[in-house]
Order: sequence, then structure tokens, then C-alpha cells
Amino acid sequence: MKNYNIGWIGTGVMGRWMAHHILPLANQLFVYNRTMSKTEPLVSEGAIALESVKEIAASTKIIFTIVGHPSDIEQVYFGKDGLIENCTEGTLLVDMTTTKPSLAKEIYKLAKEKRCSFVDAPVSGGDVGAREARLSIMAGGDEKDYKFLLPYFEKMGKSIALQGPSGSGQHTKMANQIVIAGTMIGVSEALLYGKRANLDLEAMVNTISKGAAGCWSLDNLAPRVLKSDFNPGFMVDHFVKDMKIALEESDAMGLKLPGLSLVKELYDVLVEEGDGKLGTQALIKALEKLT
Repeated sequence: MKNYNIGWIGTGVMGRWMAHHILPLANQLFVYNRTMSKTEPLVSEGAIALESVKEIAASTKIIFTIVGHPSDIEQVYFGKDGLIENCTEGTLLVDMTTTKPSLAKEIYKLAKEKRCSFVDAPVSGGDVGAREARLSIMAGGDEKDYKFLLPYFEKMGKSIALQGPSGSGQHTKMANQIVIAGTMIGVSEALLYGKRANLDLEAMVNTISKGAAGCWSLDNLAPRVLKSDFNPGFMVDHFVKDMKIALEESDAMGLKLPGLSLVKELYDVLVEEGDGKLGTQALIKALEKLT
């Protein structure tokens, strides 16, 4: 496999580790983050920090992005200083942010017009999955681009699949977030129930996680709640953004998802109270106010 110069935009909680895992595959890894200090761990490993998206576009032919909100994606990809305007012919763009399927399709179209390629490849697994290289990666785009990227994806994740044409990765991620919303409220209510019943919560979680109730949220987030650890593996603010996108997409398809709507309302309470930077396991705080 040929080593290419690779660009990486977004070195936050997850992006830092994902870039770390593909560093050995790069001839040179160029990184950019709005808060430059967040690039320092990668620079200490040999990456080169650049000062703008435009510089990343000029320096590399394979560029990964993982930022926050759709507005951040638009800022990175669009405008005179964005990737689309500044990428050179043959550049492969890969967005691993969770964003709107319609936005992924728009970027794909604009990239093609510049004789470049684009793959949407959102991920699931949180900070632990990113750090331990066992993310689920859901790709949308052309098969040839997916096959080219597979060695890079395999450095970051364990469950990797091409879901279909452009936008399909994002639609799959929406389905993923709908499931997580349901499991998070289930886990939180189970903990509240167990506490009120005077159970040993660690023993309860250990027991029920081995049966039909077993799930990622119970294994990874319930123990954090028991330790009153609400630090983010995935922030409430970002999860609310994802649920909003899922509800908008559902409305566009004529679907009603009352369970998702309820969970979003509870998370909205956390945001309104200034807890948007906490991890998604903080949902239990909103539920505690109802008891």
C-alpha cells in the first residue's frame, strides 16, 4: 500500500485518536483544528499542524474531517477558503462527522464537479471506541472510493460497511442514534428504579448486562453514572444535534418517531440548564428532576 500525504481536520475527543491510528499509514500527516492546542498530541507523534483548511487542501490528496455541527461542515467545505474551492483534481474527501444526509449529497455533487471524490463515513463508539480503534464506520459513496479507504477505516474501527450511495452513511448513523436514544432512556430509568428499590446498582448492572438487556450503553455508560462521572465520551450538545437531524429526516419521509421526540425533549432540558457539554449519560439528571 502506497503511503500518501494525508490531511486531518478536527482533532477533538474522537478525531485526535482516529488520526493517531492512521498516522502510520501516512507519508506525512497534516492536521488542523480551530483550537490549535488540540493538535499538540498528534504533533508530538510526528504530525504537522497547519493554520487553515486552505493549507490542508493545498498539501494533501486524501483529507479526513470530523468536526461538530452541520454549520461547521459548511464552513470547512464551502466558501473561498473551504475544501471544495481549494482541493486539487483527484482529491478524496472523507467526512466522518455526523451530519445531514442532504448535506453529504451536496458535498458529493460539488466534489464531483471539481473532479474530486467524497465519502460520508460517520462513526459510532464514542471516545472509548475511538481510542481503542473499535468504532463502527458507516460509509456512503462510490464503491471504488470505499475500497481505497478501507485500510484507513480498518485502523480506526472494527465494524465497517458501505451502506450505499452518498448520504447512506449518514442515514445509517441516524438509525444508530435512534437506537441509542431508546437505550439511554432505558438504562437511565433502570438505574433510577434500582436505586429506589435499594438494590446494589453495580451488581444489578453486572447481572442484567449479561442477559437480553445487554447493550453498549449499559456496559460503557452505566458504570460512569454509578461513579457520577458525566465527562463526555459524546457530548449532549452533539447528541441533541443528531436527534434534531433524525427528526427532520423522519418528518421529510412522513415518519413519526414519538420515542425519539420524548428523549430529545429530556436532553433539551439539560442543554437549557447549561449541561450541554456533559456526556450523554447525563440524561439521568433530567429524569431525576421528574421523580
